[in-house]
Amino acid sequence: MTPSQTSNQSLETWHAFTSAHALVAGTIERDLAQAGLPPLVWFQVLSALAHADEGRLRIHELADAIVLSRSGLSRLLDRMETQSLVRRESCRLDRRGAYAVVTDEGRETLARMAPVHEQAIAAHLLAQLQEDGPALHAALERIADSARGECPAEEEE
Repeated sequence: MTPSQTSNQSLETWHAFTSAHALVAGTIERDLAQAGLPPLVWFQVLSALAHADEGRLRIHELADAIVLSRSGLSRLLDRMETQSLVRRESCRLDRRGAYAVVTDEGRETLARMAPVHEQAIAAHLLAQLQEDGPALHAALERIADSARGECPAEEEE
């Protein structure tokens, strides 16, 4: 393959990846809205917290887990707190630090959102991958690890 062909293949792969992500995310957003449920990013927050020890994560850990800026996450948590889905707790060992904690209402909301999310993932991702799923998962993890290594660490909170 010539450098030009490699460049074209790379660009086409990148475009396919970003298009697939945007289209599947858009489908999930639409399906959640039609079901009268909160947006996808709320699902990501609630899911990350629900799967964490004690249902809580440090704010910076949550931002890293859902790949959102800390300022964006702070505004999002404000909105989610007004709906009683999450709460913030001070960190006893570090007065500057804080935790985001999923509430019982947040867990209930996540349980209502999960089937909508799972159905879209099954239809638009898993059904298309078939036996290629594990290889794609491994490749995407390597890509994320590579990019994560390039990102400078932000201050904690």
